[in-house]
Amino acid sequence: MLEYHSAPTADLPALTLYAILRLRVDVFVVEQECAYPELDGRDVEPTAIQFWATDGTEVAATLRLLTDGPDRRIGRVATAVSARGKGVAAELMRRALELCEGHTVRLDAQAHLAGWYARFGFATDGPEFLEDGIPHVPMIRTV
Repeated sequence: MLEYHSAPTADLPALTLYAILRLRVDVFVVEQECAYPELDGRDVEPTAIQFWATDGTEVAATLRLLTDGPDRRIGRVATAVSARGKGVAAELMRRALELCEGHTVRLDAQAHLAGWYARFGFATDGPEFLEDGIPHVPMIRTV
């Protein structure tokens, strides 16, 4: 049974944070074959909030919410292969966006997922760019 959670990174038990980071590495580094510094220092910012869904003891999906001045930034949206297509990441997005009410929200989407983010009110906000060899587009959701 799926359960949804959110908490500031600083409040997470070590094993929960480990499971979240493990899923991100499994998806972004291993599955997508991108050797890059997944741990970029932003998770430990005082206002960083982690969102995750668990299925039993496993983390099924995750994302993080950051503060960028007056704006908010969603990133590191990752879903385990076993949970894809079940709306788990979409529910995490809805929950994160609730906390962003009144703020512009930005993200850098993998280009092939721009349509998925558009479902949540995001629009492309600049030219496509390569990040770790994968085409991305900047996206924005205004208040």
